[in-house]
Amino acid sequence: MRTRKRSAKAVRLTAAALLAITSSIVLSTFFGAGSAKQSQNKPEKVSHALRERLDGVSSSTNTVSVILRLKEKPKGPLRALLARNGVNVKGQFDEFGTMAVDLPAGVVDELASYDEVEVVSPDQPVKSLGFIEDETGARDMRARTGNSALRGRDMNIAILDSGIDRGHHGVGDILFEKDFTGENRTDDPYGHGTHVASLAAASDHISHGAYEGVAPDTRIINLRVLNSQGIGSTTNVLRALQWILAPADPNKPLGDKNYQKYKIRIVSLSLGAPAIDSYKIDPLCLAVRKLVDTGLIVVAAAGNDGRSEDGQKVYGRIHSPANEPSALTVGASNTLGTESRDDDVVTTYSSRGPTRSFQVIDGVKVYDHIIKPDLVAPGNRVIAAEAIDNSIVRRYPSLDVTPGSNPNHKMMVMSGTSMSTPIVAGAVAVLLQANPKLTPNMVKMILQYTAQPLRNFNTYEQGAGQLNIDGAVQLAKLIRTDLTNQTALGAPLLIAGSQPPSFYTTIAGYRFDWAQGVLQNQGYITGMDLITKYQRIYNLGATFGTGVMISDGVMISDGVMISDGVMISDGVMISDGLKMGSGELFVHSIMLANGVMISDGMLLGDGVMISDGVMISDGVMISDSVWATQVLSNGDNTSGMPIVYEDGTTP
Repeated sequence: MRTRKRSAKAVRLTAAALLAITSSIVLSTFFGAGSAKQSQNKPEKVSHALRERLDGVSSSTNTVSVILRLKEKPKGPLRALLARNGVNVKGQFDEFGTMAVDLPAGVVDELASYDEVEVVSPDQPVKSLGFIEDETGARDMRARTGNSALRGRDMNIAILDSGIDRGHHGVGDILFEKDFTGENRTDDPYGHGTHVASLAAASDHISHGAYEGVAPDTRIINLRVLNSQGIGSTTNVLRALQWILAPADPNKPLGDKNYQKYKIRIVSLSLGAPAIDSYKIDPLCLAVRKLVDTGLIVVAAAGNDGRSEDGQKVYGRIHSPANEPSALTVGASNTLGTESRDDDVVTTYSSRGPTRSFQVIDGVKVYDHIIKPDLVAPGNRVIAAEAIDNSIVRRYPSLDVTPGSNPNHKMMVMSGTSMSTPIVAGAVAVLLQANPKLTPNMVKMILQYTAQPLRNFNTYEQGAGQLNIDGAVQLAKLIRTDLTNQTALGAPLLIAGSQPPSFYTTIAGYRFDWAQGVLQNQGYITGMDLITKYQRIYNLGATFGTGVMISDGVMISDGVMISDGVMISDGVMISDGLKMGSGELFVHSIMLANGVMISDGMLLGDGVMISDGVMISDGVMISDSVWATQVLSNGDNTSGMPIVYEDGTTP
């Protein structure tokens, strides 16, 4: 079976004919009919994730922590409830229209009954999800004429993590620090955040530059949201995200915001929570969308739940907020310890799509089914800065790979999408320095279009493919800097007189083709027009997928956001290493979303075997925290990043 590919114009004509012939056909209630009814039927106001938690509470007087999303400011009766004994408003996030509240379990349904309330969700625990220059193409990029200074300057990264050991010589320049855990410290007793920051912005000071970060000139804003055990909460993360958007001077509400004062362009989230509730009601996802609509690029770890504890491949465990469509979601690849990209693979543990978060409408689960991750980057057995006396190394001493070094020069090895995320965040900083006018969707398009599809891995595993900084910067430098939301659909995207780059890159002697496509929620689009003509999905405030509609199981362009020269397809492919759409069909994503029978008569739904004999998860994270720690400390048991001692020698 071959995936459907056609121009946007042809698809619209075909779809019109289909609609005329098959107007009586309706989509399955598994997805399509449920979606169609959203405008007339009322979603549950107590989210499914919170309802499950309430079912496990032994007494209605037990306190539960919730995130309250409001349609409008509370009126008198709701204000009175929030002021009752036993009810504690512990956080108010006006930027996101949400409040963090502790209250008796028996009061939740009463709270949800007020007209001002849109949805009540749980305040979930949030956990960390845990050579680069050569492997990512950063060194080749900087070797090109005019690129030597592209090191992320003035494109600063806010890192929300467990803090940073600012005394370590491998973490770059920390511009600002703030704690949101209540522990009143910004250092890193856990040891995760320092490692993450180093991957994004380490200088060449240690081991003769062997561990230099992707964007060594970017400055770090250290927002500590994970405590000494590496655990935080939705509330902690919301506080930090609201701080980014808040006025730098509280006395000047119309003045510069913190992201403007500190030149924050990227927010890096190497953390996550189970993605049970749909991105449409998940408070972290909604906050991420607000930041992206402001112009910030939010890079989020996909999660480390791509396999079960017995080693079986699992789909559908993308974490929150990585399930948010506007986030740049990153999975983990494995370089197998070589600079050549010919042997690179996706790690076994990197969380796979599609997103399985859902909303209950009239008793029916309506799943999001977004194709994620967006791309992958090196994340297996990666070496970076080791925070002094951190608890991860105390528990796993073998992670310290330079035991003879001074404490402020020690390096450690860790694995996970947590490590891949800051590498992509650093790449974004470099792209923005090359072209500061890029919108978040332009950045996502460039990174996906230039990515390297990895052979024998499908789109749910690798997204568009593996990060290619060299190719991405080539394309970014060609894009006009005068584009706005008023730019016409189909207007020239590239600088006048310039030609599109060659659609391939050579790194460490290995040449590979670019993906030449962009993911669109439940499908993808391809074609040169994506990089030569302005698409309105690149607008600030737009979201990928908004230019594509599903009608009677057919993916069509709306003719407003995407130009006619763009090809549309819904096939999820097992890549042959060539451009997006080539290879073997894995499954039609619309069929998966609609619960349609495929050729072997097997229904694609919850907990049902799909074509490669693996299970789709119901969006619930593995409960055993020991498993997550094993990924962080061990990764896949293959060769990893080479160890280089301070004198430049290797073991």
